[in-house]
Amino acid sequence: MSNYVGEIAGIATSLFYALNAVFITNAAQKVGSVISNRMRVFFALLYLIILNWVMFQQPLPFDAGSNRWTWLSLSGVIGLAFGDAFLFQSYLSIGPRLGMLLLSLSPIAGALEAWVFFGETLRVGQIIGIALTLGGIIWVILEQGNGKTQISRHALIGILFGILSAVFQATGYVFSKQGMIGDFSPFQGNAIRMLAAALALGLMVILQKEVKKDIETLKANPSAIKNLAIAALIGPVLGVSSSLLAVQHAKVGVASTLTSLSPIFMLPVSHFIFKEKLGWQAIAGTFLAMAGVAILFLA
Repeated sequence: MSNYVGEIAGIATSLFYALNAVFITNAAQKVGSVISNRMRVFFALLYLIILNWVMFQQPLPFDAGSNRWTWLSLSGVIGLAFGDAFLFQSYLSIGPRLGMLLLSLSPIAGALEAWVFFGETLRVGQIIGIALTLGGIIWVILEQGNGKTQISRHALIGILFGILSAVFQATGYVFSKQGMIGDFSPFQGNAIRMLAAALALGLMVILQKEVKKDIETLKANPSAIKNLAIAALIGPVLGVSSSLLAVQHAKVGVASTLTSLSPIFMLPVSHFIFKEKLGWQAIAGTFLAMAGVAILFLA
C-alpha cells in the first residue's frame, strides 16, 4: 500500500474536488462567487494553522526558506486567489459539472507554458492528448439536448471564466512544483499558499471597501457559512494537500492524471444531487476529455 501513496492521494484529490464543488456551488448561489472564494480561503487558512500547530508545533513553516516561501506564495495568489475566483463564477454560470470539465484544460495550459517558457518539447503523444481533451470538452459544450448546438451569451461568459481558471491553475501548479522540491510537508506547503491567497484577498476587500457588505451578506445567509466551512476543509485543506502529496510520491504524469479525474466523479454527483439530466454525449465527451488528459501526461 505504501508504494502507491502518490496514486491513492491523486484519486482522493479528484474525489475531494468533486465534493468541494457541491458545497461551493450551494454557497455561491446564496452569497456570490467572490465572497465564497474569500471565506473559503480564510476558513482553510484557519484549519491549516491548527493542523500545522498540532503536527509541527508551529502555525506556519517559518524555517522553510525564502525560496520556498516565494514560489508557494506566488502559487497561492495565482491559483487560489484568482484561479478559484474564476472557477466559482464558472460554476454559477454553467454549473459545477461543466465548470470542472473546463478546469481539465489546466494540464494543456501547463504543457503549453512549459513549451513557451521552459523550452520543453511537445511529443506526438502529448499533442494527440491535447487534441482529444479539446475535442471532448467541445463536444460536451455543444451538447444542449435535442440536437441543439446554440450557446447563450451567459453560458459563453461561464465558459470564458472556466478557461481563465484553467490557465491560472496551471500557472499556480508550476510554481507550487518549484516550491515543493525536496522533502517538504504538503500541509506546510499548503499553509504558505493559503496565507498568501488570504492576504491578497483581504487586501482586495479593504481596498474595495466591501468588509461591511460581506459581513451583512454572510449574516443573512448562515447556511452559506456552513457550506463554505465544509468546502474549506474538503477542498483547500484535504484536496490541495493530497494533490501536493501525489506530486511528491508519484510520477508527475500519473499524479497529474489522477488528480484531474474530478469531471468523471462529477457525472453521478450532478445527476443525483443537482438533478441534471445527462445525455450520452455529455458522458462520452467527458470520458474522451479525461482520456486525452491521461495521454497528455503519460505519453
